[in-house]
Amino acid sequence: MSWKKDEDTDELGALMNLDHSMVLQEARVFNETPIRPRHSRLLLAKIIFLMYRGDTMPTTEATNLFFSITKLFQCKDMSLRQMVYLTIKELSTVSEDVIMVTSSLMKDMQPKSEITYRANAIRALCKILDPSMLPGIERFIKSAIVEKSPSIASAALVSSYHLFKDSKDVVRRWGNEVSEALNGKSLNQGTSFFGGSAAQNQVVSNSKIVQYHALGLMYAIRQHDRMAVLKMVQAFSSQGKTSSWISSSNAALRSDMAHVLLVRYAVRVMENDPSLLPQLYTMLEEWMGHRSDMVSIEAARAMCQLKEVTAKQLTPAVNVLQQALSASQKPTLRFAAIRTLNALARTHPEAVQPCNVDMEGLITDSNRSVATFAITTLLKTGNEASVDRLMKQMQGFMAEISDEFKIIVAEAVRSLCRKFPGKHSVFLGFLSGVLRDEGGFEFKRAAIEAIVDLAKHVPECKEAALAHLCEFIEDCEFTKLSVRVLHFLGEEGPLTARPTVYIRHIYNRVVLENAVVRAAAVSALAKFGSSPVADASLQQSVRVLLKRCLDDRDDEVRDRAAWALRMSGGSQTTRDKYVRDDSTFALAVLERKLVEYCADSSASAKGSFNFESIPRISRAQEEESRNRTRMENMDAVLTGTTLSAPSGSGRKTGGGESSAPGTPGMGSGTAASGFMDSFEQQAQYASKLNAIPELAAFGEQPLVSSAKAVGLTESETEYVVRCIKHVYESHIVFQFDITNTIPEQVLAQVEVSMEPEEDIEGVLQPVVVVPIPELKCDEPGTAYVAFEHTDPDTFPAVSFACTLKFTVKECDPATGEPEEGDDGFEDEYSLEATDISAGDFMQATYIPDSQALWEALGTNGEAIETFALANFDSIEECITKVCDLLGMCPLEGALKPKSKAAHQAVFTGRWLGRTRAVARTRMTYQKGTGVTMELAVRSEDHTVSELVVSAIA
Repeated sequence: MSWKKDEDTDELGALMNLDHSMVLQEARVFNETPIRPRHSRLLLAKIIFLMYRGDTMPTTEATNLFFSITKLFQCKDMSLRQMVYLTIKELSTVSEDVIMVTSSLMKDMQPKSEITYRANAIRALCKILDPSMLPGIERFIKSAIVEKSPSIASAALVSSYHLFKDSKDVVRRWGNEVSEALNGKSLNQGTSFFGGSAAQNQVVSNSKIVQYHALGLMYAIRQHDRMAVLKMVQAFSSQGKTSSWISSSNAALRSDMAHVLLVRYAVRVMENDPSLLPQLYTMLEEWMGHRSDMVSIEAARAMCQLKEVTAKQLTPAVNVLQQALSASQKPTLRFAAIRTLNALARTHPEAVQPCNVDMEGLITDSNRSVATFAITTLLKTGNEASVDRLMKQMQGFMAEISDEFKIIVAEAVRSLCRKFPGKHSVFLGFLSGVLRDEGGFEFKRAAIEAIVDLAKHVPECKEAALAHLCEFIEDCEFTKLSVRVLHFLGEEGPLTARPTVYIRHIYNRVVLENAVVRAAAVSALAKFGSSPVADASLQQSVRVLLKRCLDDRDDEVRDRAAWALRMSGGSQTTRDKYVRDDSTFALAVLERKLVEYCADSSASAKGSFNFESIPRISRAQEEESRNRTRMENMDAVLTGTTLSAPSGSGRKTGGGESSAPGTPGMGSGTAASGFMDSFEQQAQYASKLNAIPELAAFGEQPLVSSAKAVGLTESETEYVVRCIKHVYESHIVFQFDITNTIPEQVLAQVEVSMEPEEDIEGVLQPVVVVPIPELKCDEPGTAYVAFEHTDPDTFPAVSFACTLKFTVKECDPATGEPEEGDDGFEDEYSLEATDISAGDFMQATYIPDSQALWEALGTNGEAIETFALANFDSIEECITKVCDLLGMCPLEGALKPKSKAAHQAVFTGRWLGRTRAVARTRMTYQKGTGVTMELAVRSEDHTVSELVVSAIA
């Protein structure tokens, strides 16, 4: 397809100046007779460009245009027909009654049609087809999958991959055809759907791209059958044996891209099984010697990303990457290798050090992306003596790289600040320099956070760092960054030797900036005036500045200034509580509580919103959560995105509904870590529990805590079960996430029977059991058992013997549907016991000024006990376990002992979300005798203190 290029305007300029209405007016040409192929092609190209550009098209307008285009099927011009297919696919998402064109597309799918027609017709038809109509063309698609023509077979496979999302059961029936396309073998079909003798063998395409698409579709079909995927991986490796569905004589991958997929599938299915890890290591080492560079690089990358890989196992992977750095003339291979080494250097810098010489040669690489990764990797693996030289070289080409790589550089410098604190002047000079250069928001934020991190952890450079930040906000174009810097100046500025220097810069923001920045500046000034080290003269100066802010034109600025003036006249305790307190609410819980409060029409009559029921987190915990998110984002940048296959349906709950994707459970793939994440996860749990009718009434009570998931079976067993405890004020809900791993079985009425091992009569009473109506293979479901806490003064520590009960029905492994007329038989499966302890009733929340609370509570509510914990080999291991048992929030430094011989830690929390409690531990460790710990707990109720202590006993 082409058109004559204008002498004054190029093709791109002509397209960029297209007018939507004029193009639609020109579309009337589709109704003319005879059809003008060249003119119609150009017009279709313009319509597609408008849609790609983002122009919106009303449904009526799109429908009329769609049916005008269908008239072009009367023309046999091949180039025009290709454009018609493409336009139909794009318009099908916004037009109505697109199914009317099915007959024209099915006509083009006939075997006597042109190959180009057939392939494009399959793609277009599968795009507009309703899932209920798929069985009607099933024979067409199955025949196309095993076609000799690569374009037809590939179109059928890719279309099947997209159809799998909505029609899993139908696509799963095509497994034999996909297997034949994958192996490139002849398929003896007897009488062909399109005619032919019974003895005719249909020749299957042996194209590499067809094999690549077939492997992707085969994995999508069998992804929930772990053993089938494992057999597929083993069959295509040299370790493979004869398979029931893949002949060993033809089990060979010719496509390098398919081999890359196989590496990823192997890691996905084998890395979490300890018994298969040795075989996985062997496979990866074998693939590292593959003739294709992309396969060997992918295998090395997979080895570097394994969780518990040792330095010895990393050696062959590093050798492959090192060879790619030194011997390859292809920039893409050098980039892939250096990016993998850069990610590996974060966790195993010693394994990357043998590549330092090769990376030195890449510093001057013409590809600045490769050079950036080389320098940042050398900074992680090198020594302090090389820092100056590398930083100087990095400054030379910062202006030549994109913001994405500038962020990587800033993050690398940030990590080096802690590793080499003696080089703080070099790092600070570099970061302040890049702040003056042009750059986007994310890059400038990364540089700011690096300077903030440097000021926090290297006291020698704090004042110099604050000075650079003051200089930055004088000409900052990003409001959020100005607010961030002002907040940090308010935190650290009052503690310096000359706080007045920073007050001048802050007050300049009140005069010159927008309302958001002015409000942040007022808050920063308030912190200077309320600082415990501020003298009377400084406090008076701050009050004068704050009084000037009372005339500001913005309400928020005036309100903050009035509030700050009011607090400045109070006691130091009041100022610390309302001005300098850096704790904040757990936002996920606060949002959920506010939504529930606003949705309850009678809530206002019951009283005002109770903020005391909202757990709090410290600023350190918030920063830790942000750092963890930042590191995860950097890992995604450094390692690249992972391939994802079409996913199954959502988790089945006891109510028979599917939970939304991403809700906590066995299918989520990531576990929340840290207290801030646990509050967000708890909010998700609460929403999920409130959506179940049998448990909805519990939502009127505050959800005190949700424990971490505990496995009640091994991960390799027939049924995998995890238990999560949810504690309300007067109820306890046990959530059981259950997965059936047997493809030949469907389980019905799945529930968990819980028998207490101690007498709990009059204390806990079972009230609700929510079973799973149907549980198919590898489709996780959730069952619930709820107990009512009938005695509010007794908190039992009790274990429950758990048994999984269900009805077993035989099913077809390919479809997962139970056989008709099979009533099944009842069966049960023993699980490990689960228990309730005192820590389950504690809400882990941060309490500001725990020292003042400790003294205020006094010894009346104190309980003290000494424990000899001989089973622990270190204080760090012991304090982590104690934190889990107490269920309380560790204050800063509690979980990171600085000494191996002695440690002190402080924990805070609220019993049932109401009664405040503070726990202090003192630990000593001696080799041979273990850990000796003294635990002291003070609370507003002496009984609560004793219960907390009993959590350890």
